[in-house]
Amino acid sequence: QVQLVESGGGLVQAGGSLRLSCTASGRIFYLNTLGWYRQAPGKQRELVGTTTTGGSTNYADSVKGRFTISRDNGKNTMYLQMNSLKPDDTAVYYCNLNQLRSNYWGQGTQVTVSS
Repeated sequence: QVQLVESGGGLVQAGGSLRLSCTASGRIFYLNTLGWYRQAPGKQRELVGTTTTGGSTNYADSVKGRFTISRDNGKNTMYLQMNSLKPDDTAVYYCNLNQLRSNYWGQGTQVTVSS
C-alpha cells in the first residue's frame, strides 16, 4: 500500500557531495514524518535526520552542518543533500515514512565515500 523508492546514491570522494531522493507512493496521509537512516557494514541502523509535514527537521549530531533534509509535500518526495562527505558516511541509506503509528521503509541506496 505504501512504497518508498530511494535514488541518488553512488561513489564519491571525501569532501564531495551527493543528493539522495525518496519518493513515496500509495496511501500517503498528509500528516507524516519522513526520515533518513543509514546502516554501515557491521553496525546498527542509525538515524540521519527527519522532517515533518510542517517542515520541522532534526539531525544526528554526526551530520549537523553537512547534511540538509528537505521535502516537497506535493510530490511526496524528500531529499537529502550531503556535503563535505567523509569515509565514515559510507553506508546504505534508507528512507522511512512514519504515519498513523506505522513505519515503512525503502529498499536503500548505497553511498560510498572514498578517502
